Amino acid sequence: MPGENLTRIEAQERRAIVDTQSYDIALDLTVGAEIFRSRTVIRFAAAEGASTFVDLIARDVREITLNGRAIDPSAFSDSRIALDGLAAQNELIVDADCLYTNTGEGLHRFVDPVDGEVYLYSQFEVPDSRRVFAVFEQPDLKAEFRFTITAPVEWKVVSNSPTPEPVPGDGGTATWAFEPTPRISSYITALVAGPYEQVFSELTSADGRVIPLGVYARKSLWQYLDADYVFEKTRQGFAYFEEKFGVPYPFAKYDQLFVPEFNAGAMENAGAVTFTETYVFRSKVTDAVKERRVVTILHELAHMWFGDLVTMKWWNDLWLNESFAEWASTIATAEATEWTEAWTTFNAMEKTWAYRQDQLPSTHPVVARINDLEDVQVNFDGITYAKGGSVLKQLAAWVGVEAFFAGVSAYFQKHAWGNTELSDLLVELEATSGRELETWSKKWLETAGVNTLEPEIVTDADGIITRFAIVQTAPADYPTIRPHRLGVGFYSLQGGTLVRTHHVELDVDGDLTEVPELKGRAQPDLVLLNDEDLAYAKIRLDERSLRTAVEHLAKISDPLARSLVWGAAWDQTRDAEASATEYIDLVLRNIGTETESTTVRTTLGQLQLAANSYVDPQSRDAARARVADGLWALAQQAEAGSDSQLQFVTAFASAASTAAHADVVRALRSGETVLPGLEIDADLSWALLVSLAASGAVAASDIDAALAADNTAKGGEFAAQARAALPTAEAKRAAWASLIESDDLPNTVVRSAAAGFTHPAGVTHLTPYVVEYFRMLLPIWESRSYQIAQYLIVGLYPAALANAELRDATRSWLSENAEAPAALRRLVAENLAGVERALAVQERDAQD
Repeated sequence: MPGENLTRIEAQERRAIVDTQSYDIALDLTVGAEIFRSRTVIRFAAAEGASTFVDLIARDVREITLNGRAIDPSAFSDSRIALDGLAAQNELIVDADCLYTNTGEGLHRFVDPVDGEVYLYSQFEVPDSRRVFAVFEQPDLKAEFRFTITAPVEWKVVSNSPTPEPVPGDGGTATWAFEPTPRISSYITALVAGPYEQVFSELTSADGRVIPLGVYARKSLWQYLDADYVFEKTRQGFAYFEEKFGVPYPFAKYDQLFVPEFNAGAMENAGAVTFTETYVFRSKVTDAVKERRVVTILHELAHMWFGDLVTMKWWNDLWLNESFAEWASTIATAEATEWTEAWTTFNAMEKTWAYRQDQLPSTHPVVARINDLEDVQVNFDGITYAKGGSVLKQLAAWVGVEAFFAGVSAYFQKHAWGNTELSDLLVELEATSGRELETWSKKWLETAGVNTLEPEIVTDADGIITRFAIVQTAPADYPTIRPHRLGVGFYSLQGGTLVRTHHVELDVDGDLTEVPELKGRAQPDLVLLNDEDLAYAKIRLDERSLRTAVEHLAKISDPLARSLVWGAAWDQTRDAEASATEYIDLVLRNIGTETESTTVRTTLGQLQLAANSYVDPQSRDAARARVADGLWALAQQAEAGSDSQLQFVTAFASAASTAAHADVVRALRSGETVLPGLEIDADLSWALLVSLAASGAVAASDIDAALAADNTAKGGEFAAQARAALPTAEAKRAAWASLIESDDLPNTVVRSAAAGFTHPAGVTHLTPYVVEYFRMLLPIWESRSYQIAQYLIVGLYPAALANAELRDATRSWLSENAEAPAALRRLVAENLAGVERALAVQERDAQD
């Protein structure tokens, strides 16, 4: 992404010169399908006589005027406009033609294949408001933003401020003149426009204001949107956060907009949150997805305070936004909604993500070193979100949840509408808790790596514990030994169920922590470290507990305890301490009775990774067949219409690896085979067709017919995945060409086609693309936007090969391209780490 970077040093130097005051932004969205007109007036103070630059990515710049003085448009180069001879008070006018995108960055333009309607939405985090208007693109240059939008008269237009009445213009257009925003960062400004359907409600804030609420979606999806439920969760979140934060909601209204072809789950634009349409359920979805939507709704709402009202100075404190929103949304989900097992979900999904990320060579402290924009683009990861949220959960347990919320409240009140650093938060938490947090911060937030905790138990001849200690270790590369607040649970078999019979909570620090309060107790069937999941650490089971877990995992009564044991089993497999074959046995024997949807979802994904990449290659085909057979058996045994039934069927379709499996999938899709309670709706029909395509059991014409019957955005994504999954040289070549030799495809189709291309069922067709993969890396990085480049670099990596040849080729590229951009090298290095781990686990599996 040449000429579009910004370093931290440049941002600091610019902040020392410039203090932004206001933006007046006029956008004309009626000039065609390729461009829109952008006219920006920026008012700002500056060091008199200084020079700086303003950011803009545009096709053409028509006018640049600084304090009444015309500047030659040639001052616009790459993504910057040079500004010289600044006054104490300045007015800058920039008139430009900017480009719509189909990458989910800047102002994204989408044409609905169902009805031909055009929809727009903005996505500005991290550095993409400059794709729409001239701006000082850094979070600590806050300002008021006033948008004036010209668009077709029949459109809805939404921004951060309440939507005004449009003024009709000529030729079927109208103009919406919004009131200025409060003082906010540019990356949380927003524009959503098009013929969206809408519904309104309201609530009363803690300070007595009536807050208008809106929910929006495309016309062709509107029938599937359960807006009343979205409003209900929003009200529950408002009540919870306003009480706990002690600060009323800071903006004038709260709109939630479900927009097409969205890259992430959602975006916390101030008062105008955008969500992926994945959360509009046109087909049956799992409880895991339903719960995730609630957590996401509350995550974005939490950002209105943490991120929007108070914002980090620079992107090294991105975690202050995301980690806090992860923690706050989870506790709010658990305490304010019907999803009371949200912490189990957090353990199964977020912590799994965090532990994986923290063991990659690219791991970094929660407070990361962010030198430039490319660094932050790759830092929306399992450390910034999930590890940070986990660490905050532990901190809240250590200082006390009430003291934690009190400190947060003081932080919001002191720094409202400002920018902060980590130290600003810690000062308030120290004041309310009485704890010294600098030492804690250095060990937890400023160092990388995950510790491992293991019990050391000695018993006498009668099984009475005579010594109980907790051993803490750290990886050699990140040798920090940390303090942990954690529980130790004793579980015993009673009437066929493993129930907790004793629990202690304590502080663990150092290499060895003695636990004298457990002496004199009988050793239980299962000892579970980190019971209740307060700590962030991998846990190991003692020999007796491991035997109990393997035989009786499904009988553990507490879902969070089960999730911890599932996680421990997976960690030992990934660390090559247990065989992948044993893990497959464990899952197939115990997953059928698991009640927590996200635990099922996460575990089934790990099951398939074990079969596809972690078992000894000599037995891989047999393992894949056994997994698919086992999943189909579980699907047949599952309760009719249950969440598990849907998950097992979907996983079976993904795992299908033989002609017999394809026959079952075909019969299920056609209705020849019927599972009671299972509806073959649109999305499940597509999932089954992708499976058939990957098995070579259908032709491209069958995919074309399915798309003709479901010519929707979602149908187009599934069709791209299915075509790319066809296991022929011709289909793979066509898919590769559509992704690499052309840049016409929109973001979500790129993501789907890449997933089809690397489908494990077609692994034999990936070998010829190893050389081509490494040949395309630098050209793709230099020519595509970050989001598309990331989809291609990660999505097309032939990880399913999981062999020494791929490892060696990846190492060679990294060795030969030492000067490649750091963010690109990080993505490739993370790909390599996955293959290296797979080879180590394969070697362990071959020993059995």
